[in-house]
Amino acid sequence: MAVEIERKFLIHQQIWQQMIPQESIHIKQAYLTNDCKCTLRVRIANEKSFITIKGKTKNISRDEFEYEIPLEDARQLFALSVSPIIEKYRHIIFVNNKKWEVDEFLGNNKGLFVAEIELTSEDESFQKPSWIGKEVTNDHRYRNSYLAKTPITEWSEVGNASIIDKMI
Repeated sequence: MAVEIERKFLIHQQIWQQMIPQESIHIKQAYLTNDCKCTLRVRIANEKSFITIKGKTKNISRDEFEYEIPLEDARQLFALSVSPIIEKYRHIIFVNNKKWEVDEFLGNNKGLFVAEIELTSEDESFQKPSWIGKEVTNDHRYRNSYLAKTPITEWSEVGNASIIDKMI
């Protein structure tokens, strides 16, 4: 069984802007189902596409099954989305031999940056880069599936103020 173990963080944008990622990927993703038991997502990442099933999160782990599918199938599946499409750039950077993925959201989530690190165990230790801010692993609002249906621009506590200033 495939298990995803990850932690999520907001970032300090001024420090992050000085970093040079090893790779940047344009991602569009749609949720075909999104309930408390599982999410079913279709994603187009540059010119590759995937379908992903994620189980319910327990602590910082959850079952995850991801399969590459034909690009045209992914495009057609987008029409079945139960919420608006998420669009973002995923910037990949390695720090101390650990892969960090920094999502720079577009559209109604523009201005939000979330860094993720996948771990091999829930108690694995790692060093946080200087651009890592507040941990949001257990805050469901930072899950892509939540951001698709409730973008950060609609959060009442954010209002019209700077997203990052309010959250880091």
